Amino acid sequence: MSEEKKELQDKYDKLDKESKKKQEMFLFLSEKEEKEGLLSKNNRKLLSDPLDDNNPITVQVLGICSALAITVQLKPAIVMSLAVVFVMAAGNMIVSILRNTIPSRIRIIVQLVVVASLVILVDQFLKAFAYDVSKQLSIFIGLIITNCIIMGRLEAFALGNGVWKSFLDGVGNAAGYGLILIVVAFFRELLGSGTLLGFEVLGHQAANIEDSTGLYALGYENNGLFLLSPMALIIVGLVIWYQRSRNKKLIEEN
Repeated sequence: MSEEKKELQDKYDKLDKESKKKQEMFLFLSEKEEKEGLLSKNNRKLLSDPLDDNNPITVQVLGICSALAITVQLKPAIVMSLAVVFVMAAGNMIVSILRNTIPSRIRIIVQLVVVASLVILVDQFLKAFAYDVSKQLSIFIGLIITNCIIMGRLEAFALGNGVWKSFLDGVGNAAGYGLILIVVAFFRELLGSGTLLGFEVLGHQAANIEDSTGLYALGYENNGLFLLSPMALIIVGLVIWYQRSRNKKLIEEN
């Protein structure tokens, strides 16, 4: 009897160790990921690909609406980029943690609830600490909930990968999205208003040329076209053209 009890106890201990090991793998890294390394070549690609060859805006053509609407000035574009980085990184991690417990029939609802909760946190934070920027971004913070990039990565990646990889994928895609927003906003604010982050960089434009400084003293005038939404689309188009001229793999065959 004592031998049977000992065998049963050994089995229970073994099962307990296995369950603890699975739980640890579930929350953090699997054995394969531990051997692969936190910043292995494959993991680095999750960060670097969305910045170039697999950019959400210029390659996948997602998130165009916000690229047109909130890039008149650089500051709102930067804040929006940081907000999306937080929501995507945290959302990917949460969905990845819950991926084995979410019923497939309600997975979209669960993803929306996760993203909506994170967006509410961002919105309240901006209202508390950056109210002017919050007013500028207006409804576009709320529309992060339905951003195709975020929902797409939750569905396509976070539901099928571990927490660390999902975190890297979220940061990479959000950074790729934010990069285009910042590039577009840089040119629109600089050439449309003559400022960057609200600071005059091309000189001071007075009522007459005599009192103006910098380029304005030479007769330069701000280009109002850059303040209109179509100009954002043109800039995005130029970025797409440059990207494809540099990387022929992205050119689609007829």
